Amino acid sequence: MIEIEVDDPAWTDALAEVEPLVQSAAALALEAAGLVSVSLTDDDTVADLNLRFRGKPGPTNVLSFPALESARPFLGDVILAFGVCAREAVEQRKSLSAHLQHLVVHGVLHLQGYDHLDEAEAEAMEHQERMILAKLGVSDPYASRHEPD
Repeated sequence: MIEIEVDDPAWTDALAEVEPLVQSAAALALEAAGLVSVSLTDDDTVADLNLRFRGKPGPTNVLSFPALESARPFLGDVILAFGVCAREAVEQRKSLSAHLQHLVVHGVLHLQGYDHLDEAEAEAMEHQERMILAKLGVSDPYASRHEPD
């Protein structure tokens, strides 16, 4: 089950179909039954959480907060910052909907133990992301890394 909360109306202003986009991405990323909360919020909220819980100033695109094992079937929270996500989509020349779905998949995978702290972990996580995004009709977000300059 996926619980979606739209805290910043900029999300629905930019993407009228934002909730179905989040729902489909999160559902495909869930490898087992569980409950995930996705919050679509603003840069200030994410900046506050980023500083309080990660010690890093400023907003980031997505934060994942895995739940304690004892909270199962609740897997945790995924929180996205509208301003950062919208800017990145423009900079990366992709649609906001595709970028949103990528980041939701990325965040839900983090809740299930995937990470990208070293090259092997990053490869495994990116492989999962590519497979899920292909099912959503979203092109490989990492393709530009492999193109010659």
